[in-house]
Amino acid sequence: MSKIRSVDSPSLWNCTISPGWSLEEVKYLRLAIMKYGVGKWKDIENSCCLPGKTPAQMVLQTQRMMGQQRLGGFMGLHVDPNEVFADNEKITGPNILRKNGFIINTGKNPNKTERAKQIASNRKKYGLDKPLIDSIKLPDRTSEHEAFKEEKRARLKALYLRQIELEGELILREKENNNNNNNNNNNNDNNNDN
Repeated sequence: MSKIRSVDSPSLWNCTISPGWSLEEVKYLRLAIMKYGVGKWKDIENSCCLPGKTPAQMVLQTQRMMGQQRLGGFMGLHVDPNEVFADNEKITGPNILRKNGFIINTGKNPNKTERAKQIASNRKKYGLDKPLIDSIKLPDRTSEHEAFKEEKRARLKALYLRQIELEGELILREKENNNNNNNNNNNNDNNNDN
């Protein structure tokens, strides 16, 4: 297994073992990916099964769950991340670079044709059938989701009000400085007249 430093993979510089995810949340993300598909982060967010989790957090956790950085070959696919992870653990070779056990991007990004081939291949290998997808039930955590959104709105409002307060203080200081400068100029003019 090749070793790589975090700086050698700029887009994975912050990918460490995921803080802030409970085992229950990881389970719900897995089910949500199976139900909605990889890359359907807004649909997952709107399902309210993971209150407080942003699409960016879901992407990073999905990379961890699948054991690879590049998710493009799975976009839109309903797959079980655990199956992809199990296969990725078995991949070895001189061109396979890993960080924290996960396959990281090397070489150039695939073009549209290559990406379409990857998606077709992954659909054939990992794609879930419609009856299974339809049978997946996610918890309705709407009240927690709404509470999180309300808390976020309150924090943003407090930050906005603090910003206005600081801008007001800055304006007052500028006026005081201008007044002090004008008074000093007037005193200098009066001293010059005497």
